[in-house]
Amino acid sequence: MTILRLAWASLRNRRVAALLTIISIALSVSLLLGVEKLRRDARDGFASTISGTDLIVGARGGAVQLLLYSVFRIGQATNNISWASYQQIAAQPGVAWTVPISLGDSHRGYRVMGTSEAYFEHYRYAHRQALQFAQGRAFAGAADVVLGATVAREFGYEPGQSIVLAHGTGALDINQHSDHPFTVVGILRPTGTPVDRTLHVSLAGMEAMHEGWQDGAPPTQGALALGLNHARAAASTPPASITAFLIGLDRKTRLFALQRHINTMRTEPLQAIMPAVALQELWDLMRVAEDGLRIISAFVVVTSLLGMLTVILATLEARRREMAVLRAVGARLSHVAGLFVAEAGVLALLGIGLGVAALHGLILVLQPLVSTRFGIHLPMSLLTAHDLLLLGVIFCAALLVSLIPAARAFRLSLADGLSIRI
Repeated sequence: MTILRLAWASLRNRRVAALLTIISIALSVSLLLGVEKLRRDARDGFASTISGTDLIVGARGGAVQLLLYSVFRIGQATNNISWASYQQIAAQPGVAWTVPISLGDSHRGYRVMGTSEAYFEHYRYAHRQALQFAQGRAFAGAADVVLGATVAREFGYEPGQSIVLAHGTGALDINQHSDHPFTVVGILRPTGTPVDRTLHVSLAGMEAMHEGWQDGAPPTQGALALGLNHARAAASTPPASITAFLIGLDRKTRLFALQRHINTMRTEPLQAIMPAVALQELWDLMRVAEDGLRIISAFVVVTSLLGMLTVILATLEARRREMAVLRAVGARLSHVAGLFVAEAGVLALLGIGLGVAALHGLILVLQPLVSTRFGIHLPMSLLTAHDLLLLGVIFCAALLVSLIPAARAFRLSLADGLSIRI
């Protein structure tokens, strides 16, 4: 206890330098734990986006690309799937259900997805959790739209409101489908997945609002009138093509056989991927970025510890008399080393505590923004065993670093400490 009291009194006499050291350690701890938490939560968020789906089918290309645009609404499809191929695959033995997906439109920066009622029945996320409605119901007609929680919250939409969707996926709604407005009939509960940032319409509604459009160009006035006349008829017929579709099997033994059948179809170049395998490929691609962030965080921690060492060494000259008095009253190497180790321990503990508190405060402030903009849910959670291990390594490293100025201080002779340099 005497060593701790001496260490605390010494730090109080050098409060400015001590405070800067604590802040430096706190910033490095916040960055290190923040990177680890963001990495874990991003991985968990991606893994929990889809559950219970055995295969995802889309145009032939990369597995990661298909996963990104069909599940995460990122990027564009290389091609569409004909409705005939969709029906053929849906009729294969062992297929319990299918969920068609049609992409290509947006609303104020958020993606619009055309699908069927099976989406609300069979789509699962996290640990096979079903979609639930906070308000309203699923779409029933070609003019109904169901909103994700983030879309409804950001724009303040309520059931019964009328909205206009836009052609394309840009942030600016330039080519609007003003001739075919949609009515909000339901709002989904938050899921922490891209579902929250998606507007869901029926395949019939997707077909009806594109009636009269040619190669992405809006219809002329004459074609607009014709399109309005045929919109109802278009809504009652199946689409010519879709972007992708999800498959659930009642017999898992058919999984590889069905995947091979789809991948080798001669009528149309398609590919079927398993979500878990594609997710692993995605994380393999991201591993370099993860390792890079970890290395940067480690260097920041090392820099903060070197800063603490620099501060202690810089004040060592001013503490020559203090060390000399301690040795004059019988202090041994263990006492001098204990004083410096205690000071470093106090600085490290205060820095770690401040860093953890700052991280949780930052998460509390940025949680809505990160969830809305990037789709990553950052829950307020306790430190994991891995986090505690990292903090323990930082604390032990700080104690080891403090032995360097302790050894230097002990080497100062008693005569040199009490002498006056001119």
